[in-house]
Amino acid sequence: MAKRSLRAALDAGEFIMAPGIHDMIAAVISNEVGFDFVYGTGYWMTASAYGLPDAGIATYSQMLDRVATLVRTVNASVIADADTGYGGLLNVHHTVRGYEDAGVKAIQIEDQEFPKKCGHTPFKRIVPMIDMIEKVKVACQARRDPVETLIIARTDARQSEGFEGAVRRAVAYGEAGADIVFLEALESEDEMRAAGARIGKPLMANMADGGKTPIRSGEALAALGYRLAIYPSMTGLAAAHAVQTALIEFKRLGTSDAPSIPLFSFKAFNSLIGFEEVWAFERLWARDVQKPVSDDEASAADGRPR
Repeated sequence: MAKRSLRAALDAGEFIMAPGIHDMIAAVISNEVGFDFVYGTGYWMTASAYGLPDAGIATYSQMLDRVATLVRTVNASVIADADTGYGGLLNVHHTVRGYEDAGVKAIQIEDQEFPKKCGHTPFKRIVPMIDMIEKVKVACQARRDPVETLIIARTDARQSEGFEGAVRRAVAYGEAGADIVFLEALESEDEMRAAGARIGKPLMANMADGGKTPIRSGEALAALGYRLAIYPSMTGLAAAHAVQTALIEFKRLGTSDAPSIPLFSFKAFNSLIGFEEVWAFERLWARDVQKPVSDDEASAADGRPR
């Protein structure tokens, strides 16, 4: 199944909405619902895989494994968080090549110091603008397919350099070659509108539930000048709430068989995760282990005379 081109969608004037996918259960459910684009979120894939905060603790190798698994699992095209590129310019080059080889359609790199922190938490520190400009240029040069592999440049300067500083950086990153720019943690709709009016490159909004930026619909964001939006926290927070509710009720009631613990159908989940294909394979190839195998049957099975 061919995955959609993000560049073609942007060129066609579509507004792109990508839910964040925090683990592979969310990934297979997203296939059932149907999306053209999803977001591989660093915060939530780190949390779901390792129970760790998004503070630069997960390594490039760990995140590449998660991202590659997501690309293999979802039918949608993947926009993926690559943090700071995991180090200096050589690391950025290596990261872009690795993510592109994994099948990622858009690679997001930010201007924080390494190790980084979640953009909606305190104590972020950013690198000099020229350092990030060089990272953007290296990232653009490193990709093998400059048409289908897009580079997203994110600035976290809003909290340390103010709105004007963040806009200056976003404009500079676009001029350095970034296909999409991303001003993280804007704090009002007025700031979002001003950014949309002043930045010439396609602009991405981060609709992080519980974060600093007001949550708006896709229609409202398009009116503010944005071209795409990610909703990275939604599935992770929804799953955490559902699990917490189920465990509290289980502890209270002493059973999982209760109306207050809504559960996904086990039969439907078996289908989502691919067990029907496993069963079809076994029906084709399984044999009765109690029945002795003759030499002729063994020869027919492996294609060799005996």
